[in-house]
Parts: sequence; structure tokens; C-alpha cells
Amino acid sequence: VQLVESGGGLVQAGGSLRLSCTASGTTYSINSLGWYRQAPGKQRELVAAISLDGRIRYLESVKGRFTLSGDINKNAVSLQMNNLKPEDTAIYYCNSDLFNAVVTGNYSGFGAWGPGTQVTVSS
Repeated sequence: VQLVESGGGLVQAGGSLRLSCTASGTTYSINSLGWYRQAPGKQRELVAAISLDGRIRYLESVKGRFTLSGDINKNAVSLQMNNLKPEDTAIYYCNSDLFNAVVTGNYSGFGAWGPGTQVTVSS
């Protein structure tokens, strides 16, 4: 699977950004598709993911601010990020997982990553 990301950038606190991801290749193997982020000095964490049956999981700190939309069967997801906070600053990575990250809350280790896109929120 190959993942192509778009979006990201610099925004002031309270602003909005939209990230998009498109998958290609052996997409039939994908069980969940979503976004992770990694801030400097921190571990990569699941931000939001969608499963084949349409269930969505969000990181607690983004609930009510971020909205994941898309369809694995259409090989595309988007993450609308509103009311951004400085603590949302990180590199955001699109991820496809052969297992269901919506259930596990973590990357299984079997899947693919996009190259990452920087999101910077200034205070």
C-alpha cells in the first residue's frame, strides 16, 4: 500500500486545517485507515482511525474538535481539524493497518505509513 498525504501547515490557535490521504496498491488488505501524530520527544499516537465497518476511534484530546471522514472502500480519508491548539503541533502520518486500529487503539506493525505532514499551531 502506498499512501499520499496532503494538507497541513501553519495556523494560529483556534484555526482549522484539513488533512487528506489517498491509498493505492494492495488496498484490499486494509482493515483500518487513519492518522497518527508524533510531537518532538513524544511517542507516536493514534489521532483518529476508521474501520471497514465505518466505526471511528478518536484520541480523547481531539474529540469534538477533529472529524475523520472517508471510506476505506474508496481508499481515502480526511481529517478536519478545528479549534487547533498549540499542543496539536506534530508531524501527522497517514496510516493503513492490516488489523483494526479502531479496536486496538494502536498500530499493529503490519501496514503502511505516509511520509508525514507537519502541522504547527502557534499560540
